[in-house]
Amino acid sequence: MKNAHAAKMDAMYRRQRYIYDLSRKYFLFGRDTLLERLPVRPGSRVVEIGCGTARNLVILGNRHPQARFYGVDISSEMLIASRANIRRRRLDNVAVAVAAAEALDRQAIFGLEAPFDIAFFSYSLSMIPDWRAAVAAALANLRPGGCLAMVDFWDQKELPAWFEKLLGAWVRRFDVTPRPEILDDLAARREQGEGKLTVEAVGGRYAFIALFETLAPGAAGRAS
Repeated sequence: MKNAHAAKMDAMYRRQRYIYDLSRKYFLFGRDTLLERLPVRPGSRVVEIGCGTARNLVILGNRHPQARFYGVDISSEMLIASRANIRRRRLDNVAVAVAAAEALDRQAIFGLEAPFDIAFFSYSLSMIPDWRAAVAAALANLRPGGCLAMVDFWDQKELPAWFEKLLGAWVRRFDVTPRPEILDDLAARREQGEGKLTVEAVGGRYAFIALFETLAPGAAGRAS
């Protein structure tokens, strides 16, 4: 039986999945920049959490044919679109599955013993009610020295006040809650010595791109 959040997402995307990629390109800025920042290498195992239509995974799968890409999404409706997109491009290095972000388990979902090298969120954390649990699950499935990356709405502090209000009203229609405190959580992890954090602003703090590199075994000293 589906939980309430999964049912809500399925209801939202049952029809939207047909126009999702066309419409979102006008306000989900920074996604392609994030994909360029990911340290993908031959043999890398990469997971997108909240993969939607697999738009990002298809780009990465084509760009890095010797890496393996995985995606999870809580909406089975969205995964109908994602599987169709993967088949259309005949990608055999991309796989997707239905799963909640906070329940990510590489072995149970994909049969993987080895952890992921990269885990990323692309405008999905702002739609996940328990985003802290989602971040914790991503880190638990990431190898030491791996990379947790994300792009999402920031605080729009360098943009006019009216724009922030307009954006907030618009995104709430899609069950989106911008959460700039995500960066506070990552900064706290950095201060605790868990890894290195870099943050990049997109469009006057319209959005942020964050890369959190976990410490490899034997790494010493305070993360910066």
